[in-house]
Amino acid sequence: MEALQKIAFGGGCHWCTEAVFQSLIGVFKVEQGFVGSINADSSFSEAVIVHFNSAKIALSTLIEIHLHTHKSTSNHSMRTKYRSAIYTFSEEQMHIVTSQLELLQFQFQNKIITKVLPFNRFKASRVQIQNYYYSNPKKPFCESFINPKLKLLLHTFSKYTDQSKLKHLNNESGKTKYSE
Repeated sequence: MEALQKIAFGGGCHWCTEAVFQSLIGVFKVEQGFVGSINADSSFSEAVIVHFNSAKIALSTLIEIHLHTHKSTSNHSMRTKYRSAIYTFSEEQMHIVTSQLELLQFQFQNKIITKVLPFNRFKASRVQIQNYYYSNPKKPFCESFINPKLKLLLHTFSKYTDQSKLKHLNNESGKTKYSE
């Protein structure tokens, strides 16, 4: 199998999802925007297309990270705009993703609601809001909503993170004083 692949993820806002995947080793491009599938899921929902080198980061790892960095077990009123989904580009990829979701269910108390859907179409976000986190890390939205996800990456998936991109979070945690 070729090492360069792509897959699309939707869950929370695409700014959050974009920042998570931009922070990983082996991911060389993240396209932020809106993805539509087919039939009942044909409407656009916020998502990203992740281009990655499977020799550096496995698809199974990307799936696990995705499940842990958005509300993959909760339905809410905004699920149309923020569909919890993994959009596949081939039948083979669809089988791999479906099997991986079943394997990872044990890590969650509630049932994973993330859909496995065929990718159908993509509409890119406005250029002004692409690369949102790394262009605006001090914005309140980034500090309140994206930083906690990136800190989870550092804590739980550190061997897959690009430490140079996340060093500002290490410095932040270093400010905490502990007493014995």
